[in-house]
Amino acid sequence: MVVTCARGSSDHAATVAKYRIETRLAVPTGSAAPSVSSLYDARPNLAGALCLAISQSGASPDLLAAVRKAREAGARIVALVNAEHSPLEGLADELVPLSASVETSVAPTKSFIASLAAIIHLVACWSGDRAMSEALRKAPRQLERAWSLDWGAALEPLVAAIDLCVVGRGLRLGVTQDVALKLKETCGLRAEAVSAAELLHGPMSLVTAGFPVLIFTQSDEAGASIEMLAVALTARRANVMIAGSRCPQALQLPAEPAHPPIEPMLLIQTFYRLANALSLARGLDPDHPPHLRKVTETV
Repeated sequence: MVVTCARGSSDHAATVAKYRIETRLAVPTGSAAPSVSSLYDARPNLAGALCLAISQSGASPDLLAAVRKAREAGARIVALVNAEHSPLEGLADELVPLSASVETSVAPTKSFIASLAAIIHLVACWSGDRAMSEALRKAPRQLERAWSLDWGAALEPLVAAIDLCVVGRGLRLGVTQDVALKLKETCGLRAEAVSAAELLHGPMSLVTAGFPVLIFTQSDEAGASIEMLAVALTARRANVMIAGSRCPQALQLPAEPAHPPIEPMLLIQTFYRLANALSLARGLDPDHPPHLRKVTETV
């Protein structure tokens, strides 16, 4: 089994890892709750498990405590970390440096994309998927093109918004989670990431006329169900913005096409431009969100 250990944006990258590992390798993958180790001093039996620790700073005390306990419990530690010479490096059996250079804004962006790239690379090598490896080699130029795409049409419906749903599924879920977090951090929006499947199990009652919904579709097995949901939401007169597909009555946001595992990186690259513009339009500083620090030291 694989146990992921991360917080914040890195935990959203771990969600991507879960779906990628389970769908390509059929190895059960779950997220560890760091407080199980750091607060409750519990010691799960992880003999023979792989602990995949993902972090921008590699310095949060609860993350370090969880990784240390996992190592003591018999797990092999693979650390994906961006900051050089971090405490997490000393606990790792294998270190994968993200090499995204220093994150100067509080909300991590480039290290998140680097984490996704490292996860794709890891799974491609582990599974022997040459198509995935080749697709990753093309990603740098695709990321450049994704950055040039303009989602400015979404500014008008979002600049005065209070609440927002961000919808995806499967391989997109981790990215929608990070999109929602970035909108909270930098734009002061009460944005919630919801699985396209879970939205139908209750939260759908929140989606009334004019309610903003940002949908990320995809070119894999989940694509058709997400498109059906988008149609249903527009029928409820929700303010639907959709990236990666077309839907009548929805605001279409352009997307750079790619091999399915690469698409999440490209979508969030384009989204970052929107988040920056939206934060400024709402009178905020996207690089210095209030009440946040670069390294969050939870225990």
